[in-house]
Amino acid sequence: MTDRLPFFVYGTLRPGEHNHAAFLRGRVAREEPAWLPGAVLYEGPGYPYAVEEPGGPPIRGELVTPHPHAYEALLAALDDLEEYTPADPASLYERVPRAVTRPDGTTARAWVYIATPRVATRLRATGARVAGGEWRTASPRARGS
Repeated sequence: MTDRLPFFVYGTLRPGEHNHAAFLRGRVAREEPAWLPGAVLYEGPGYPYAVEEPGGPPIRGELVTPHPHAYEALLAALDDLEEYTPADPASLYERVPRAVTRPDGTTARAWVYIATPRVATRLRATGARVAGGEWRTASPRARGS
């Protein structure tokens, strides 16, 4: 059984973004602002990648707490959306537990989808960082607009 942690979302799953309604509507008990320290955001082809890297600006996002009855289905749906399969070298992301910070300074452990080492290496070499760790400020090309 997987720990039933909330999720930290920082891209297309945020309120107002195109995957929010499709994946989170009706499955979420609570959404609150939060940020992820120790990682930076890179542009992807219509979605962002979080890459672990100390010292960068924290990534802005939301801490999403699913309804208990919707947890397992949401976990499976998000793993599928993020193309995450445990121990699969073709995965783009890894789902890892990390501490995120709320505006009041308290922290919570949450699942975060971060770029796999293979993807992170490529992004560090040739990728474009998202200024200030805020996906909403990424270029229209990166956002798929």
